[in-house]
Amino acid sequence: MVTPQGTPLLMLIDDEPAGQRLVSALAARGGWRTVLAGDAEKALAMLGTQDGMMLDAVLIDHWAPDSGIADVADIVRALREQRPALPLLVMTCEARPDAALAAMRAGATDYIRKPVAPEALLGALAAATDSRKGDGELRPLSEKLTVPLPFDEVIGSAPQFRNALAIAAKAARARVPVLVEGEAGTGKDVIANAIHAASPRGRNPLVRIDCGAVAKGLIGSALFGHERGAFAGAFDRQSGMLHDADSGTIFIDRIDLMPMDVQTRLVRFLDSGEVQAIGATRGRTVDVRVIAASDAPLKSAMAEGLFREDLYYKLGAVQITLPPLRERGGDIAALARHLLARIGTLPGMRSLGMTEEAMRLLIAYPWPGNVRQLQAALFRAALACEGDALTPAEFPHISRMLSGRLPGAPRAGQSDGIGVMLYLPDGNLRPLEDIEADVIRLAIGHYRGRMSEVARRLGIGRSTLYRKLADLGIDTAA
Repeated sequence: MVTPQGTPLLMLIDDEPAGQRLVSALAARGGWRTVLAGDAEKALAMLGTQDGMMLDAVLIDHWAPDSGIADVADIVRALREQRPALPLLVMTCEARPDAALAAMRAGATDYIRKPVAPEALLGALAAATDSRKGDGELRPLSEKLTVPLPFDEVIGSAPQFRNALAIAAKAARARVPVLVEGEAGTGKDVIANAIHAASPRGRNPLVRIDCGAVAKGLIGSALFGHERGAFAGAFDRQSGMLHDADSGTIFIDRIDLMPMDVQTRLVRFLDSGEVQAIGATRGRTVDVRVIAASDAPLKSAMAEGLFREDLYYKLGAVQITLPPLRERGGDIAALARHLLARIGTLPGMRSLGMTEEAMRLLIAYPWPGNVRQLQAALFRAALACEGDALTPAEFPHISRMLSGRLPGAPRAGQSDGIGVMLYLPDGNLRPLEDIEADVIRLAIGHYRGRMSEVARRLGIGRSTLYRKLADLGIDTAA
C-alpha cells in the first residue's frame, strides 16, 4: 500500500493482534497510516522496503517478542544504528519504569505509559515528529515527571512568582473556585496540587481533566457522565469526573479549549452544585471545588466570543497569574538543583550534581517551554550522564544554540542566578525589612522548607527565625 503524500507513516512493533488493531485505530484518528512488524527482526528487515524508507516514526510495545534481540533497549539500539534520526517511541506499563529508562538511555525519543489514551498517543507522535518542538535534550517528554509539592517546596523568589504563590496559599483555605493562568509549562498543575493539598479537602480526591487531551465532543460526557444509550457509542453508564470528585477538587486544565455547550453546563453546575449526566432525567448534588487553568488569557478568549463571560467571572473569584520562566531568571539555578534532586529519586535514576559551566548554560537559555521544558532537559541529561555531575556535554543542543553568547564564569561570591531585588523602579533602595523578607523567603524555598537548615544557613537560631517570620508577616507557605 502506498502512503498518500502528506500522510505520516508509523511502524508498530507488537505481536499482539488486539494491540495492533487498537494502536492502528488510534493512530488513524490523527491521520497516521500504520505498518506492522511482529518482532524486531521483521522491523529491521522492513527498514529496507518502500514503506520502511518512508517511515515518520516507530512505536515499540514493551511486550513485543524479540526473536534474537534481548530486550526493548536492544531493539532501540538496533533501530537507532540503522536510522539515527528516526523518532522511536516506546510503550511500557507503569509498573516497569526501568524498561522505559533503559529504552531512553539506548536512544528512544520518548516513552508512553500503558494503558495509553488516544490523545496521549497522538500528542506523543506529533511532538516526536515536530522539529519545531526542539531536538535532543530540548525535545518535550510525553509523560509528566511532576511530583506533588507542598507550598513550602515550590521553588521561586521572583516577586511576581512569590505574589502568585501567596495568593494561592490563601486561596487554599477558602472554598471558592480558582483560575490559574500562565503559559504552558509554567507550573499551573503544581499550583493546583498545592492548593488542593493545603485545603480542608486535601485528604479527598483531586480529579483532573485536560480539555486539550480529550476529544471536544467527549468533554461534556467526561465531566458530567452519561447514561447508557445516551448517544452513539455510550454502551455503558459513566458517572463523570464531577461525581468522582465529590467532597474533593476537580482541576480543569486548558479550560480555554472547552466547547461552549459544556461551558454552559459548567455555569449551571457552579450555580447549583448539581450534576446531571447526559441522558439522565434527574441530577444529584455534589460538593466539588473547581480549579481551572488556561494557557491563554481568558479575557482575550472572552473578547473573541470563545469563552462565556459569566463562566469567566465565576471561575475567577481568585485569579492567579504565573510568570514565564524567562521573567524568573534568578530562579533558574535553584529550580534546576531542586528538579535534579527530584529526578534523582525516581526509580532507576541516581543523585547527580551540576558543574558551574552547565549551570551557566541553563541560566542563559530563554526556556520557551518554561519549567516543564527545563525539567525535561534535566531528565534527558541525567539519563545520558555517565559521571557524577551534569556538564555542558549533557546539553549539546543548548551549547550549540548559545555558542559564543555565554556570560563569563562568576567571580567568587557572585550570584549564580539567584537574586534579591535591591532597588525600587525609581532607582531608590528598597526598605531593609522588605529585602530581609525576600532573603528569608528565598532561603525557605532553596532549602525546601527545612527550617533548621534555613536558620543554620542564615546564621540565626531557629527561634529567632520564627520570630522574624512573625514580625515580617511571612507565611512559610508563601
